[in-house]
Amino acid sequence: METENNNKPRRNVFLIVLTSIIVLFLVYYTAMSMLSPSKKLEEIKSEFGAKPTEKGKADQQIFMDSEYLKVLKEKSFLQSRIAMAETDSIYMTINLSDSTANLEISGVVVHNAKMSYMKTSKILMASNENAILSMLAKPFSIDQSLATIQKEPVMIKMAPKDTSEYKPDIMPDTSIAEPVNYILETNQGIRIYVYQEENVKFNDKLSRFKFDLNDRIRDSWSALKRVAVFKIPEYHPFIKIRLPRTDAKIIYRGIPKNGQIALYY
Repeated sequence: METENNNKPRRNVFLIVLTSIIVLFLVYYTAMSMLSPSKKLEEIKSEFGAKPTEKGKADQQIFMDSEYLKVLKEKSFLQSRIAMAETDSIYMTINLSDSTANLEISGVVVHNAKMSYMKTSKILMASNENAILSMLAKPFSIDQSLATIQKEPVMIKMAPKDTSEYKPDIMPDTSIAEPVNYILETNQGIRIYVYQEENVKFNDKLSRFKFDLNDRIRDSWSALKRVAVFKIPEYHPFIKIRLPRTDAKIIYRGIPKNGQIALYY
């Protein structure tokens, strides 16, 4: 009985110490995570912002003029589209101003889709718009993608022995019934999230929830590993849009694996 009473203070001390460590780590993790967006913005300013010598020559008041900024946005978007048109490859353009996502080739729109929802990281609308617009003057390249559907449907076919055994290919597209959600991660660290707008079945909502949850788990695990070695977690500016299921699928399968994207906001 006396031994049990002696162990109680030890257990209490252990619980207090453990709780304190967990609380301190959570505070530390939260603080480091809050620093990541500002770190990303500083990286964008450093790479794309005007240099000190350029700032001295320019009249800073002009960057506050809305009409001038509008012209700069259009110029950056056109520069990006021209660069992609020269590749003779299909590419994607996202116009947040008129809520459209397009597939283009050589400057011609071959598929147009209307967004029903959009959400954008605040730093893409940051005060230093000159740096952001300079970044947008070049197309983004897709480094990798994650999706709930296959990029290219696979068909296994047995070759017929002769013409009498030949049968035409009849293969239903299973993605017609599958939820369409995907992430396009670009070379600038910006992520494009595309979700189907329909919620025809309960499975559609569940699929989107699981897809987002897995993405958050990956990001949290990556952030934990960096915080553990006293590094600020990487921040990925994002653009989240919703498109009709058919349009979302066409765009995903139409863009090359390492295709390019231009953005206008």
